[in-house]
Amino acid sequence: MNADRSAPGLGSTPTALSRRRLFQSGIAVAAVAAASQLLHPQPARAADTYDSMRDVWVRMLTGTGFDPAAAPFAGALSSLGSQAGSFQSTMAPSSGSLWSDLPIGTVSANVTSSYVRLRTMALAYVQPNTGLTASPALASAVSTGLDWMHAHAYTPTTTTYNNWWDWQIGAPQRLLDVCALMYPRLTQAQIAGFCAAVDHFVPASAVATYSGTSTGANRVDLCRVLALRGVLGKSSAPVSTAQQALSPVFPYVREGDGIHADGSYLQHTYIPYAGTYGQVLLNGLSKMFTLLAGTTWAVNDPAVQNISAAVTMAWAPFVYNGLVMDGVSGRGISRGVSNSDPLKIQQDDHIRGQGVVSDILRLATSGLASPAQSAAWKSMVKGWLQRDYYAPPMSSKSLEIPELARAQALLDDSTVTAAAEPVESRVFGMDRAVHRRGGWSAQLSLCSGRTSFYETGNGENLRGWHTSSGMLYWYGDTYGNGQYSDAFWPTADPYLLPGTTVSTRPLADAAGGSWGASHPDATWAGGTTDGTYSAVGQDVRGLQSTLTGKKSWFCLDDSIFCLGAGITCTDGYDVRTTVDNRNLGPNNSQVFTADGTVQPSTLGWNQSFTDCRYMAVGGMGAWVFPGGTTVKAKRVARTGAWSDINTGSSTAPITRNYLSLWFEHGTDPVDASYGYQLMPGATATAAAARAANPNVTVLSNTAQAQAISCPSLGLTMANFFAAGSAGPITVDGPCSVLMKEQSGSMTVVVSDPTRGTATVRVTIARSTYKSVQASSGVQVLSTSGQVVLIAETGGTQGAGRTVTLSTSGTAPATATASCLGATATTYVRDGSYAAINYGNTTTMVVKNSNIANNGYNRRSLLAFDVSGLSGRVTRAVLWVYGNVQDSAGSQTTLQAFTTSSGDWTETGVTWSTTPSLVTGLGTGTVSKGYDWVGLDVTAAVAAARASADGPVSLALFEPLGAAGLAAVLHTRLSATHPPQLEVITG
Repeated sequence: MNADRSAPGLGSTPTALSRRRLFQSGIAVAAVAAASQLLHPQPARAADTYDSMRDVWVRMLTGTGFDPAAAPFAGALSSLGSQAGSFQSTMAPSSGSLWSDLPIGTVSANVTSSYVRLRTMALAYVQPNTGLTASPALASAVSTGLDWMHAHAYTPTTTTYNNWWDWQIGAPQRLLDVCALMYPRLTQAQIAGFCAAVDHFVPASAVATYSGTSTGANRVDLCRVLALRGVLGKSSAPVSTAQQALSPVFPYVREGDGIHADGSYLQHTYIPYAGTYGQVLLNGLSKMFTLLAGTTWAVNDPAVQNISAAVTMAWAPFVYNGLVMDGVSGRGISRGVSNSDPLKIQQDDHIRGQGVVSDILRLATSGLASPAQSAAWKSMVKGWLQRDYYAPPMSSKSLEIPELARAQALLDDSTVTAAAEPVESRVFGMDRAVHRRGGWSAQLSLCSGRTSFYETGNGENLRGWHTSSGMLYWYGDTYGNGQYSDAFWPTADPYLLPGTTVSTRPLADAAGGSWGASHPDATWAGGTTDGTYSAVGQDVRGLQSTLTGKKSWFCLDDSIFCLGAGITCTDGYDVRTTVDNRNLGPNNSQVFTADGTVQPSTLGWNQSFTDCRYMAVGGMGAWVFPGGTTVKAKRVARTGAWSDINTGSSTAPITRNYLSLWFEHGTDPVDASYGYQLMPGATATAAAARAANPNVTVLSNTAQAQAISCPSLGLTMANFFAAGSAGPITVDGPCSVLMKEQSGSMTVVVSDPTRGTATVRVTIARSTYKSVQASSGVQVLSTSGQVVLIAETGGTQGAGRTVTLSTSGTAPATATASCLGATATTYVRDGSYAAINYGNTTTMVVKNSNIANNGYNRRSLLAFDVSGLSGRVTRAVLWVYGNVQDSAGSQTTLQAFTTSSGDWTETGVTWSTTPSLVTGLGTGTVSKGYDWVGLDVTAAVAAARASADGPVSLALFEPLGAAGLAAVLHTRLSATHPPQLEVITG
């Protein structure tokens, strides 16, 4: 697993301005234009393409359209000058270092940090009103520093040590920025030498394959290095390589690093990372699109539109009031105040949010999107800027001048109307969910075998053990936005994270291993949504613990209803579920009430409330406990330091006050349970009213099924961890079901969070619904007496299948669903293998090399006996299970074909005797992640039934005329997930 430190926001060594990043305007004011002309005089000859691109890059580094004498720019420029002056005065070239506190030779981060300081000095030289603008002495110092680094630290012959990221991303990015800023003051010999060093560490081969450390955000960072090296060295090859190497980033992926179709973004294979690595990717792409726009290298890959779609699918859902939710920031949550930051600015959810917001605004002016899309992004960003009351971006010391300038221009633009927070609910395949309302928002962090308990590495996030054990983050429109920003992570009890169910068994720092090494052995995580409401669940397991349990969250209009059941553990330690752990900040002034009685505010107070019905914290929210239950509470001051959870961060002690609420399940509980309703922003009065008149009925809370109904919203929602019934719903396997009934219609959404089943049969005890209004991936078998449907969940990666029925109209004819197992499965191979039979195996292979008889082509064959079917075939789907196993790529397309004959046997057929392919049928996508693939074979099955001509013979290959990848599929002899034929007849 790689050990990246990544770009700003991911652990890079910051400077005063390397972390001042938010917005940039496109209209230059006279003062800035004059400074630019002074410091970057036009060459005698006409500028070539490279000069123009360099100028674009410099403007992205320095900003345009701002008044350097006005706030906040004047203060930022003055601070920049002071910091640069300090670096200039302390720079002392010696045999082992450029700065004495950054020795070169064993710690690669010191190489990056040295270039960061030179970058700060270069910015102070070119920016106006820094006090060092156009200083000959400063320019000389920068040049001296560059030469020293080239001779001693980052040379064309240096052997790398320590962290790869510093050599390929951290150091060269800063070096090239300095070269761009100081270009008119550097000799061509210097530029050539610096480019040679970059070529040594970042050759074209660094992006030759989309694998290892060259994926996702890291890939974009490498492309940025190559492109800018080409611009500065006036060489087309690196720019072309960079442009072409961006393309693998654009397509949606089905597993691992990158953007998924549902908006998931993962890095390091298993970690949801939209807030940090995803931000770096967005930052890099927005800058690359801007740099290359209008040139022969402009990005024209059609798949780039996936990036445009991802703005609203992958990033925007996790931004609220300008902050980016910590559940998608990985180990970045632990960074806080870095020891290497001279300004000692705390990195938190608002700082990370400012980066995402900045990048979206830059993207809006990069030429990527249509004018309408760009306008929508600007409205969205303006709303975030205006609503961030906790950390107003325009007064933040963390933002770079170009980003401040762009933000100010947007805020001043009366033609742009700020967009309100959306009302939506989203469940992501990366084991995350978001529920948003106008007055509040919440985010859930889960984990399964597809993701990790947490990520630690490089000495970071040492105690993030339980951050994906059902952690429930929530924020208000005008309250609670500092809950996680105000030094929460170094001071909160890591065994009392809101929403989590954990064993208190002591864990060592970095328990479970680095880079997301530990995964729960459970697959049920996720849920289903209609876009407005969600049912979310988790088969929770403990890190280095025997803990098991089932958890559900039902997301409603004014609340989230939380259930837990089957909580069992044999660790020998207490097990608890945290209702909440509110960060009261340093003042401890919030009023806490339980069942209407104000409780003491004394720090150190604790109490166990028996038969408690509701609790509330003034100015924050309330919790309702249906029927009354025992809840423990305490009000304590906790002291910690960022260095406790991140070895590179400040050792200064910090104290924050907490109100902790939790259920104590006891030592080694067996089948423990809980239930409560979170009401963000609610008062004690509102909570009392809800406790007296509940709006939710619990239909089931067991280890098999958790379900509720909310009649006022027409909702029934259920998470089934096994086949069973809850309320009006009966299912034949694990799934999540959401029903919404209103105005004579019923919408049903079904998903399979385990991703283990091809289809789920759902029966709903409703007799009033007749006709099907709309359907996607759902076959309605009957509406007579009850509604019976089949949801095709295979291959959806946990996404929901939806059907809407009406009480009016004509009921469809009753249909029958049959699931047939294969009677024969095998594969054949060409070339020197053409006479070999591959029967009696548990796997079969498909690959189209698109070259005849080279020994790499393989086709799979399947036969099904359909003689027992009756009625007309209306749908038939061939379901196969497997994955891509090919070093040449990660995703390929399968296609089903009819064959010229069914006269073959499993143990006798070879390539030489196999029937030929006749008619192409349905296609489906398979990736390196094991999954079901559904292929529409209705025409073949219908024809076989009509002719009564024996079994259906099908072949699996890849589309003709195009080379594919090797896919390995289960056969009928496999103990798990053998092929099946789903047939609907009526």
